[in-house]
Amino acid sequence: MRGVHTETGSGQAGQIRIRRFLPILAASLLVQLSAGTVMAQGHPLESAAGKMTLAKGLEARLFAGEPMVRQPILVKCDDRGRLWTIQYLQYPNPAGLKRVKVDRWSRTVYDRVPEPPPKGPRGADRITILEDTDGDGRADRSRDFVDGLNLATGLAFGHGGVYVLQVPYLLFYADRNRDDVPDGPPRVLLKGFGMEDAQSLANHLTWGPGGWLYGVNGSTTTCRIRGIEFQQGCWRYHPPTDRFELFCEGGGNLYGLTFDEVGRLFYSSNGGLFLHAVQGGYFAKSFAKHGPLHHLYTYGHFQPVFRGGLAGGPTTGGTIYRGHTLPAAFRGRFLCGNFLGHTGSSWSVQPTASTVAVKPHGFWLNSNDTWFGPTDLCYGPTGAVYVADFHDRRTAHPDPDAKWDRSNGRIYRIQASGASATRPIDVVSLSSDKLVKLLAHPNGWFADRARVEMARRRDKTIVPGLKAIARSRDDRRMALQGLWAVNASAGLDDEFAVEMLSHPEPRVRCWTVRLLGDRRRVSGLVGSAIGDLAGRETDPVVLVQLAASARRLPPRIALPIAGQLMQKTAQAKDPRLPLMTWWALEEHVAGDRKGVLGLFRKDSPLWRTVQGRRCGLFLVRRLAAEGTRAGYEACVQLLAEVPGPLVGEADKRMAQGLEERADGLTGLGTGGLFNRFGTTEASTLKRKKRSFDELSSGLAGHIRKRWEADRNNVFWSDLAVRCRVAGAHRFARGRVADRKLPAAKRARWLRLLRQYGEADVLPLGVKHFGSDEPTEVRSQAMEVLGRFGKPGDLGLIVAAYPKLDKSLQPRARQLVFGHLETARAMLELVDRKQVQAKTIDVVELRPLAAHKDPRLTSLVKKHWGRISAGTAEEKLATMRRFRNDLRAGRGRPAAGRELFKKQCAACHKLFGQGGKIAPDLTMTSRKDLDALLVNIVDPSAVIRRDFLASVIVTTSGRTVIGLVIDRKGDHLAVADSKGKTIRVPKADIEVERVSDVSVMPERLLEQLAPQQLRDLISYLQGNKP
Repeated sequence: MRGVHTETGSGQAGQIRIRRFLPILAASLLVQLSAGTVMAQGHPLESAAGKMTLAKGLEARLFAGEPMVRQPILVKCDDRGRLWTIQYLQYPNPAGLKRVKVDRWSRTVYDRVPEPPPKGPRGADRITILEDTDGDGRADRSRDFVDGLNLATGLAFGHGGVYVLQVPYLLFYADRNRDDVPDGPPRVLLKGFGMEDAQSLANHLTWGPGGWLYGVNGSTTTCRIRGIEFQQGCWRYHPPTDRFELFCEGGGNLYGLTFDEVGRLFYSSNGGLFLHAVQGGYFAKSFAKHGPLHHLYTYGHFQPVFRGGLAGGPTTGGTIYRGHTLPAAFRGRFLCGNFLGHTGSSWSVQPTASTVAVKPHGFWLNSNDTWFGPTDLCYGPTGAVYVADFHDRRTAHPDPDAKWDRSNGRIYRIQASGASATRPIDVVSLSSDKLVKLLAHPNGWFADRARVEMARRRDKTIVPGLKAIARSRDDRRMALQGLWAVNASAGLDDEFAVEMLSHPEPRVRCWTVRLLGDRRRVSGLVGSAIGDLAGRETDPVVLVQLAASARRLPPRIALPIAGQLMQKTAQAKDPRLPLMTWWALEEHVAGDRKGVLGLFRKDSPLWRTVQGRRCGLFLVRRLAAEGTRAGYEACVQLLAEVPGPLVGEADKRMAQGLEERADGLTGLGTGGLFNRFGTTEASTLKRKKRSFDELSSGLAGHIRKRWEADRNNVFWSDLAVRCRVAGAHRFARGRVADRKLPAAKRARWLRLLRQYGEADVLPLGVKHFGSDEPTEVRSQAMEVLGRFGKPGDLGLIVAAYPKLDKSLQPRARQLVFGHLETARAMLELVDRKQVQAKTIDVVELRPLAAHKDPRLTSLVKKHWGRISAGTAEEKLATMRRFRNDLRAGRGRPAAGRELFKKQCAACHKLFGQGGKIAPDLTMTSRKDLDALLVNIVDPSAVIRRDFLASVIVTTSGRTVIGLVIDRKGDHLAVADSKGKTIRVPKADIEVERVSDVSVMPERLLEQLAPQQLRDLISYLQGNKP
């Protein structure tokens, strides 16, 4: 199945990662599906809707299908109620670009950045408009708004045209006369969206209530836009001011974005059900794979909304249903899809403190079709839900170079039973007064579209009426709609804003704060009013928004707000307010250090509150971690203000910050995937180190004073050595040499010197590596040799190796294999039988290939076989794709046995049956799936010495490649890759050499269908024939 990125109408969308499986969204009532449901494969176009199981009161109808629509990833209704879709026919490889490099996660480097359309490479994607002109509920007219796109993943309507997301660009196609033909080439609004992974592209475009255009980005592509770098997260763009921001960061691979009735933002993720986004928030990531958050001082992050009580894979394209014709129970519910089960589920969303909790209501849709690939949904003016069905037989990420069927695709309309199609009004053609009336429509789609049109017109004549609506005290929904519309119409003046800050409805106060904070600069009148609100506010939703906006406002306004927030009793109960308050405070450390420190005088009430203490201690850590003299001095100032009971904890935070000084942002990692098999270089996380200043005299004096008061104190002695306080290293050397101390303590001192010392520590390592030292001390001495020693010094490790404690030998091998001279010496020990070859795992030998030394290569082949530096990243990517296929279903061992006989038994034996020219698989580690896959995908990575193939060239020029199985007599018997024996007269042989390529051919598994792959592997991993 291919990876897809989707947007939905009315603000719902999502990037679909088909390697993780592409789920859908639709709306409806509870349907519980039995776990044992058997699904068909690929229902015909005309009968598929009728095969679906839906909730009572709902019906499914085919709205469009192949050949009119193929591979749809998006459905969205325009201002005339017509359905638009993106036919995603170019995926997964962008047209006109060449792959230069691919890693195990399929992150790809291309030869260049393509130009935007129409100058750039012409792709196969197209944006298509579908219409039902005769009112029968099925599309009978289609036309392309634009074609030739190259991995297009989102669209939105507004401001006289269509916004289109085609990485690396956000484009705007003007269509001011609304004839469905672009007025000319698109205007590039943004550039820099990452395109390394076609399953994690930026996706989804949805208008937020405040007039910003929102989108999300997947996990393994890196965006660099106007100086802002990020991977996964939610971003936004403001067309009137041309401003771009990262709204919040983290969350996983994201594919769906939606707003609810009160303006809460949710986005779907493969890391949970969904995330309740908050402005300026930081969310969990798969840090080992995707790198850290792009903020060094977050000191925490938020988690996805808990998903419990309902089985299923990653959710996709989730949306809050705000339509008006489906059953009332679904109003406000979060609806999402599950591609693994080809179903959809429903969740009620309830506020809890400043965030939400969810409750599952079961499955509402069962396609009864394993080809059903729901990628997106939207609701439109009729309240019906449109579901895009990618419709593909595969359920896992495919080979990007494979050929597959792009002829399929469906869009279904889920509606109330017996509903008839209606012709919606044209929102853009309405007068401004009629737009105002649409704000009250029970279908939220109308208010959303009206507000976007108001933002285009900015008609001041309707502002008084909108303000009257916003002043509503009895109808929260209308009060919010009025406020949002006032802002869209450029009517949010200071006087009205101050009034709204005192509105009785918390959501109105919250959104007023947010809209004002988005300006970044406010008048004294407004700033004072926001400060007053911070002092009296008790609602956690408003408090969290005050913290978010405080990050955006000038310090003179923001710091008093932060001071008020740290004194709120709600801090102790709310799951988000503590970190949001810290982030608000931290934002201004660099710009107004004096003002921030001024909040934490010794007599400040902040030290007497839970959050005040927490932020104060975070600040100690933050200032120490900054690594500048100014930061150190500020840290000393703050430490002097810490109340007595907190001094010990503050000192620990200071030490923690100093430890973090060198930590910079890492690049994208491997997440540990296949690190046993990849090359050392590719499997090592690239960490950027920050340079930092030496300690200021003030902070160094503080540490020295505390250490000298008790030199045996573990905490202060560690810190003194780490910070190179005068006399600390000399003291540490003395402790290492003191044999009266327990070995563990001596080893700890030696470890400190190794970690924080200079090359002059080397003689200490040489001295204490002696055989009469305890193992703990020898271990740290060996590490000193490894860090500071030259090959001659590491020769001590080789010389001691045969009698070295077995617990130290693995690390010893790792150290000596890093240098050519000592690696040779180590393998010479093996060659002289002073060390047994079987005690060294072949995986440990892979780094030796990097030395490119003939002698090393010869010794490795002699004792172990052919061992490469590691499996190439492209092949690891293939392994990952196969693993995903294997997770998508169960294998049938009986069918796998027949495949084994056909594909493998000519060479391999399993359960006593098969050939003898390749290793007997019965006693191998077949249960280790990764090891099994790497041996099949990359058979030449490790070839045991008994199975090294030969390349034989005869005098007549004939070449025979295979395993020599018999050298007796006047012929060589050579078995080829198919198990066939070839006899070559010895007299005819001109050249015979050992091959570096396995007899086993590559790409064996590529020949199998996904189910065949599952069958074969299930048999190979089984316990019986």
